[in-house]
Amino acid sequence: MYLILFELLELWVMTRAAQRRLALLEGLPLLLVSDAAVELAGCLLERAALPAGATDDALHVAIAAVHGVDYLLTWNCKHIANAYQRPRIEAVCRALAFQPPVICTPEELLGGFDVD
Repeated sequence: MYLILFELLELWVMTRAAQRRLALLEGLPLLLVSDAAVELAGCLLERAALPAGATDDALHVAIAAVHGVDYLLTWNCKHIANAYQRPRIEAVCRALAFQPPVICTPEELLGGFDVD
């Protein structure tokens, strides 16, 4: 019985945390997945700006570029926010007449300072 109660409490805490994160997003515009974004994502993969299996990551970058987002904050340093991939991503975006967003981690954007 204790294990079930603990699991329910853990679920409640996670749900509350998710609700707080979602509340922070209220009022922000939703960016649609357009045909242009899907095409750009395909090109990012075809031109090896991102690994072949990173379709969600390619779409993430493409949506930001197509909608003219200035900064794309991500903790995904494996496929997106790293010194090897960034120039490749930027080159493909520019080749297709899109201005790439500045891709960085939240810490990079804030200059490494802790913000409470």
